[in-house]
Amino acid sequence: MSDPALGPALRGAVDLSTLRNRPAAPSAADAPAAPGGGGGVVVPSLVIDVTDETFPQVLELSRTVPVVVDLWAEWCGPCKQLSPVLERVVTELAGRVVLAKVDVDANPQLSQAFRAQSIPMVVALVGGQPVPLFNGAVPEQQVREVFGQLLQLAAQNGVTGTASVDGDGDAEPETAVEPALPPLHAEAYDAIEAGDYPRAITAYEKALAENPRDAEARAGLGQVRLLDRVQGADLQAARSAAAAAPTDIAAQLTVADLDVAGGHVEDAFIRLLDLFAQLPSDGRAPVQERLLELFGVVGDADPRVIAARGRLASLLF
Repeated sequence: MSDPALGPALRGAVDLSTLRNRPAAPSAADAPAAPGGGGGVVVPSLVIDVTDETFPQVLELSRTVPVVVDLWAEWCGPCKQLSPVLERVVTELAGRVVLAKVDVDANPQLSQAFRAQSIPMVVALVGGQPVPLFNGAVPEQQVREVFGQLLQLAAQNGVTGTASVDGDGDAEPETAVEPALPPLHAEAYDAIEAGDYPRAITAYEKALAENPRDAEARAGLGQVRLLDRVQGADLQAARSAAAAAPTDIAAQLTVADLDVAGGHVEDAFIRLLDLFAQLPSDGRAPVQERLLELFGVVGDADPRVIAARGRLASLLF
């Protein structure tokens, strides 16, 4: 998390003024004050979906309780790793924080206001002001540490309320029984949450060795390999290296990985396909393998994957 002073926290980086005062229809973010006051607020859920139209209520809500904004997209593999972690930590905080989820594809004005150059992007709102938290999928322990800092910052600025879920205590909640994960999948998830990507990779590889048709293990393996490759990478240094050596396979693969992890999927595919076209036939295999793996990370039904597969096929044949 960056500078704790709320006013300048994202000055020049986030402009919420166009969204602040617009009229909006009632939504999950439109929370009435809790009976009896005391800095409380009633919400339908501690995890709410937010749109361009309903965002003003979220800004208002942040004057009572800190709001964490998760900017994500359906095609974003790292988002699918991070979002469940955010939801779990917010639930455990029992109303001290509310999570607002923003689908950047469906809400372009919010995406533009937050200048979401890469996703997942996580920003907090405290007293109506944005505070940057982190970009990319991070381990659960780091999420907990950042949220702890956020609560301290909120307290320093007088935002100490809590949110209670509408209907709490009226009836016993229904508990959905989820099927148990296969042991190797469970091991992989535990490793991901601990930030131990090599152990997660090993677990998924074992799962695929046992069942080569395990689609979930194959998708998980591609996502974790990507997370492992980009962990700690310096984007600017990687771009400089790739620009200096346009046919250096390792340099181009690194930038493509970072682009996919950051949500610039089409840029990554164009980079690798252009490289593939320049290479001799006996040097193309690493690029083709990486493309196929990234296709799996993004999803076979994604239109960008479909277009890239078509171009790859034309280059092959």
